[in-house]
Amino acid sequence: MAHHGAPAPALTPTDAQNPEDSLQTLTVAIVASSWHDTVMDGLIAGAQRAAADAGITPVLVRVPGSFELPVVAADLALHHDAVVALGVVIRGGTPHFDYVCSAATDGLTRVSLDTHTPVGFGLLTCDTDAQALDRAGLADRGDGQPSVEDKGYEATAAALETAATLRRIRRG
Repeated sequence: MAHHGAPAPALTPTDAQNPEDSLQTLTVAIVASSWHDTVMDGLIAGAQRAAADAGITPVLVRVPGSFELPVVAADLALHHDAVVALGVVIRGGTPHFDYVCSAATDGLTRVSLDTHTPVGFGLLTCDTDAQALDRAGLADRGDGQPSVEDKGYEATAAALETAATLRRIRRG
């Protein structure tokens, strides 16, 4: 499984020795697609929980689908220290999956590089509904079992930690 070996996020809101490095001073926006309600509810809850663990109240913006994530993330990146993009695309019987996944991934990468703002990548690209449910951070996937991963939390933690790193680099 991909989550084995992943670093454990350490979201400490305040830094007593260097208050300017406190995560709680960052701003974060979450942009989330609207397809697959159960999965998206889990991803959004995980992202909001990570922001709360860092002492931050995030802005949440919804878009119709994963294809729309980059354009809204680009605008949010101009006004926030970090952006988290959440969505899910599940493979079907046509190449549509490949086009949407590629466009959203390339677009989000471009947003991050063009704006110099970290974009947490919480776009699930799964072959099955079960794979998406397993990564959504749910207490119950619908079968009495919890998700094994929480990609909403992970994407937010990564974006916030990167934003803090960039702030330190820029400060010198």
